Amino acid sequence: MSSPITPVGADRIPLVIEALGERRRSGGFERVLQETIRQVEDYRQSADKSVEAQLVGQGEELHQTILATQRAELAFELFLQVRNKVVQAYQEIMRMQM
Repeated sequence: MSSPITPVGADRIPLVIEALGERRRSGGFERVLQETIRQVEDYRQSADKSVEAQLVGQGEELHQTILATQRAELAFELFLQVRNKVVQAYQEIMRMQM
């Protein structure tokens, strides 16, 4: 005997949306993501300022400019790799059969 499949009614959709909204308000993942994006952007801006200062002759020593640039590049690449893993995990979850 097979069990009947019941459709998701329109009366349940607002409850699901409300439950998702409750979780979103806590903002754990969203807050971490926003903070990470802000930090990567800060590294990039710092590297840009350091390079500009170096070009006009008002900068720090050359190795500090290079370090700032490398820090910004590594932070961005790490962020991209984490993003790729999150997207990959999401896609894997979406492929799961229920």
